[in-house]
Amino acid sequence: MKKLKILKPGICIPVLFVAAIFSGCERNPSDDVDFAKFPDRPEVFIDGFSGGLEYLPFDGSKPDAFTVDNETVYQGSASMRFDVPNVGDPTGSFAGAIFPDYGGRNLTGYDALTFWARGSKAATINEIGFGNDFGENKFQVTINNLQISTGWKKYTIPIPDPSKLTLQKGMFWYAEGPEDGQGYSFWIDELKFEKLGTVAQSRPAILNGNDESIQAFIGVNFSMPGLTQTFNLGNGLNQTISPAPSYYTFTSTNPDVARINEIGQVSILGAGEAVITAMLGNVRAAGSLTIESLGNFVSAPTPTRDPANVISIFSDAYTNVPVDFYNGFFAPFQTTLGGADLNIGGDNIIRYTQLNFVATEFKNPTVNASGMTHLHVDIQVENPIASGDFITIELGDFGPDGEFGGGDDSSGRVTISADELSTRTWLSFDIPLADFGLSSRNNLAQIFFITDGTNPALPGNITEILVDNMYFYK
Repeated sequence: MKKLKILKPGICIPVLFVAAIFSGCERNPSDDVDFAKFPDRPEVFIDGFSGGLEYLPFDGSKPDAFTVDNETVYQGSASMRFDVPNVGDPTGSFAGAIFPDYGGRNLTGYDALTFWARGSKAATINEIGFGNDFGENKFQVTINNLQISTGWKKYTIPIPDPSKLTLQKGMFWYAEGPEDGQGYSFWIDELKFEKLGTVAQSRPAILNGNDESIQAFIGVNFSMPGLTQTFNLGNGLNQTISPAPSYYTFTSTNPDVARINEIGQVSILGAGEAVITAMLGNVRAAGSLTIESLGNFVSAPTPTRDPANVISIFSDAYTNVPVDFYNGFFAPFQTTLGGADLNIGGDNIIRYTQLNFVATEFKNPTVNASGMTHLHVDIQVENPIASGDFITIELGDFGPDGEFGGGDDSSGRVTISADELSTRTWLSFDIPLADFGLSSRNNLAQIFFITDGTNPALPGNITEILVDNMYFYK
């Protein structure tokens, strides 16, 4: 087995037609003129690299995970070998790289990237595809969780819309980690773009094909999620890929309220309602997003306490301690979605929807709040509030061992009743830590928000809240 010799990118200089001007008259090009195009070169690896290809590992990956193998091949004299490291390998935590041709290729004549693959054991490759060039990755395509076995098998990655690939630089990419902590090897051979003619029945989707509705505010920006496309292949099986947003043509019914650009970034610009849909090629994508913009967002009050007297869990005004997560997604009983993923005009906010209970955890390290006197949190309830509604805040201390369980944990709750809450108004709560009744505050690690959504028998209304400026202070 010989190692790859890293190649330099090929240089492709398109010849441009220059219009000649004589005596003030412009000469138009003849219809017979052929403008130079980027090379139509479908081969990526056939017994070796095609001209211009490079090997560029991802940061943190094992740098020599890829080699050229002259022994284990599907066909011909060489294959691509990928060695996934074990957990704890000092040279890298995973195997991953891109294989670009920075000269660029015209792939409009093909409908799929195909290859043969096998593994030293049955495994699932996390991500594999084409279009990643460490640049804009405008036309990247990914297959997630590609299953391989110990026998050679042909795989097909469909091209969402070949007409887009007039200048494609990312020929192939992959990323894979250890399986159950153990590394393994897999091989790829006969890697090339093909015109199969059997890639059919395109079924694109946004939001995974669902019709969804959200509320937002002016200044909110987010990426359109759930972009997929499913094809029926010549073998009768369906193949689902994740195309980059630039393959889609997005439409907003009210661009003054919400717009979406070619890279799938949605921007909320005004108050009102807009519905975003999409096409991929000439096929309408399943799914839609209805946006109700509530207008300008009013931020929570900016904290003014001395940072020396604050231990911040979440606030733009202070330096936050390390936080493991703002939503533990505890299955199967938790329904709460969201977390610290809302940014409005530079203001970071926690947004929880479908709330029944949710935890913020900060155990690496735990927080010693023995010198603090209060918990501060700003909460805005988005739903109408009915009599009997409540929000309970629970603190958890992991005890001297700093770990959940072990018999030394303690927790305590404080409940905010309906008459202390209001809708779409920031409310500031300063709760004495003594009210939680904890046996110790030396190893605080959790803050829970709990509503009557935890009891399906109660007509609970509080299912969506915004949270900001969550910190301990003295």
